[in-house]
Amino acid sequence: MLENYDTTIMFSVGGFPVNATIFYSWVVMAVCVIASWLATRRLTTSLKPSKWQLFMEMIVLFLHTETKETSGDNPKKYIGIVTALFMFIAVANLLTIFPFYKPPTASLSTTFAFAFVVFLAIPYYGIKNAGLRTYLKKFISPTPIMLPLNLISDITSSMALAFRLYGNVISGVMFGVVLGSFMPFLLPLPMSFLGLLTGTIQAYIFALLAVVYASSVSPEENLISERS
Repeated sequence: MLENYDTTIMFSVGGFPVNATIFYSWVVMAVCVIASWLATRRLTTSLKPSKWQLFMEMIVLFLHTETKETSGDNPKKYIGIVTALFMFIAVANLLTIFPFYKPPTASLSTTFAFAFVVFLAIPYYGIKNAGLRTYLKKFISPTPIMLPLNLISDITSSMALAFRLYGNVISGVMFGVVLGSFMPFLLPLPMSFLGLLTGTIQAYIFALLAVVYASSVSPEENLISERS
């Protein structure tokens, strides 16, 4: 039976219980902060940057390129939220190579928090790209009858992200537990490598889908609206 990380209390701070989801979220954030510090502590524009800087630059450049191709817009608008989502989810999933670690992404409270961020990003970038009037017009397009369905679409698309990420992570955990019980000495190593691959892919998919939803209303739509 899988453990419920939200009800697993690690310790208390001032009478406030800290469950496994919160604790390991702090662990992930600490790893991200340390990795960022290592990459930027000797930041340079020379031809011989540090290995950490080069590694982080490769990640940012990759996300920058993918964001540009996905949104068809200036990727600098979205690179902050894309990088934050990708790094947290990737690190949260990659740390599963440690047997004592409990991935916070295997909790619906974490994945729904990410989905809520994406839900807020949709109107934020939509209004920023096309203006309030054009953004609101999308809810009554192509006809005002579609208003309820368009509103529901924004909500359900964000919720789908949460369930997709949660389902992928929890299925990986269950798969590892089941196979590990049959072959505990032979499977841990290949399962660890498989977890590294799938964890990175999950982070990539979630971050890119966030871009798709956030850039659903483009600046061009504002120009079309003004001309019409």
